[in-house]
Amino acid sequence: MFTGLSAFPLTPVNNEKVDEQGFLHIMKRLVDAGVDSVGVLGSTGSYAYLSREQRAMVVRHAVENAEGIPVMACIGAVSTTQVLHLADDAQQAGAKALLLPPVSYQKLTDDEVYGLYESVTQHSSVPVCVYDNPGTTHFTFSDDLHARIASLRGIASIKIPGVPAEMNQAISRVERLREKLPDGITIGVSGDAFAGFGLNAGCECWYSVCGGLFPREAKAITDAAVRGEKKRVTELTERLAPLWALFSKHGGSIRVMAAAATLLGLTKEDCLPLPLRGLTREDRDEVALVMSELNLK
Repeated sequence: MFTGLSAFPLTPVNNEKVDEQGFLHIMKRLVDAGVDSVGVLGSTGSYAYLSREQRAMVVRHAVENAEGIPVMACIGAVSTTQVLHLADDAQQAGAKALLLPPVSYQKLTDDEVYGLYESVTQHSSVPVCVYDNPGTTHFTFSDDLHARIASLRGIASIKIPGVPAEMNQAISRVERLREKLPDGITIGVSGDAFAGFGLNAGCECWYSVCGGLFPREAKAITDAAVRGEKKRVTELTERLAPLWALFSKHGGSIRVMAAAATLLGLTKEDCLPLPLRGLTREDRDEVALVMSELNLK
């Protein structure tokens, strides 16, 4: 489940409650497209804003409606005790893997981050994916720390941030990391604008926000990567450049994905947890225009 397209869906929230019907509408799109795995409660899935009970419910709904597609659940939290409780909840709900970011309030040391992953892998019976996302956690992994963590039994994949937007540099980045990792650990690219570079550079998986709402377009890219069609991968990812530009303009993907989900009729208009706010009417109109131009539906 750590290869191909791992689709990361939005968790719609309305009046501080998870919009269960909206979430199921989104899940159906992923199932119909035949994504390789589903990554719930990622950054676009708003895990940091939800209670333990809400997160358990989201994982349960995802598993029950995935029709056999494996589900990976994010268990990020500030304290290790909370993380272990969330790991228990996710496994009991049927998650086949855990996604773990090093969330903190106090700045973490490398030894503290290693200890977090050590605790989770010793505690859990399903594989763990390392969630390297300095934009949200404000922790930067070194390749040496990745290698140290990857030596733990139970680590299966590393979700890296976007690679350099130049092919030779992207290849060098992926190869440099891979040289330090044990055999069998996959590398997955995130940061959707860099997906083409990462896949063509040798990443086995795309952990994709785009795939969480527009799975057919994203799966076409990963399928081309599996076939070794590098030119096609580049063409398909470059075609979505206007969408990537919206992500950049609005400080990330979550507000754009929320607006797009509303425009598709999948969720209510206000579908982000406070204090997050949706886009203005003018900005939503721009999202609608891009979706129309790219035939995203």
